[in-house]
Amino acid sequence: MTQQMTREVALWIYERMCLIRNLEERVVDGVMKGKIPGFAHVYAGEEAIAAGACAQLTERDYITSTHRGHGHCISKGVDVKKMAAELYGKATGACKGKGGSMHIADIDKGMLGANGIVGAGGPIACGSALSAKTRMTDQVTVCFFGDGAAEQGTMHESMNFASILKLPLVFVCEHNVYGEATPASYHCSVGDICARGAAYNIPGVKIDGTDAFAVYEAVGEAVARAREGKGPSLIEAKAFRYYGHYVGDPATYMTKEEIDGYRATDPIDKFRARLLRDGLALAADLEKIDARVLETLEEALAYAESSPWPAPQEVLGDVYAVYNRQRR
Repeated sequence: MTQQMTREVALWIYERMCLIRNLEERVVDGVMKGKIPGFAHVYAGEEAIAAGACAQLTERDYITSTHRGHGHCISKGVDVKKMAAELYGKATGACKGKGGSMHIADIDKGMLGANGIVGAGGPIACGSALSAKTRMTDQVTVCFFGDGAAEQGTMHESMNFASILKLPLVFVCEHNVYGEATPASYHCSVGDICARGAAYNIPGVKIDGTDAFAVYEAVGEAVARAREGKGPSLIEAKAFRYYGHYVGDPATYMTKEEIDGYRATDPIDKFRARLLRDGLALAADLEKIDARVLETLEEALAYAESSPWPAPQEVLGDVYAVYNRQRR
């Protein structure tokens, strides 16, 4: 049964989408100016997927993310100040400045971590879902992964495993047209990745990943199914990333016409227009949110820039093992 989006949820999704877009544009600027160290993979253009999906979750639910995880973090409730500090590599970051863009996590929020290894989120999601089933809670895990990760053995094993045990898990494939610089039409054996659900005896559906309403409805049905003990689902959300694979990628494999065509169906513009059309929001409501988003980000970036660097003696903390030469 289709779940109707309330005004409260709609405004929450809109704010999350705007936070993601504005943060990502500042991340691009920060990396190019040398303020943000390391690699960054931005989520601009895919905001409707993370926000629409996470609107169906509670704080007790879990998500696993990808190397392009800023949008997932924001949508799952990770503090934007701690996110910004982590991007800057500061001690006040969500992971004490040790994770950076590709490894932000906040277990208390159910965000089990962005991940620099393509396809690595699948087994982790199976673990959290198995934990919930073993403990007999109603917690659900959403596993975000890209079309490139869809070709990884880890994802196939995870879907098979989740289906066998009927785990409370929703696989959300963010099909953004390219796996790094390789078009999906070349690297993928099927036209629709969701068709692979049949191989694991789980539902597979394709949706417009630029439509937050479509994402919200599809994920809502899959989450309800998972909570009822009916097992996992596979959702393929088709969208487009507005920038190259990483910040600084010249992206010569994408044509200007292609980029302009996708940007013409911008997910935030589309969502804003429908909120106004359907009477879920007034222009004044959205303008107030726009102003609040800018204020939130200015505070977050100021916090990040003024925060201290991690102390040198912290380098060996928060690791699984430390090699001691003196024992040899």
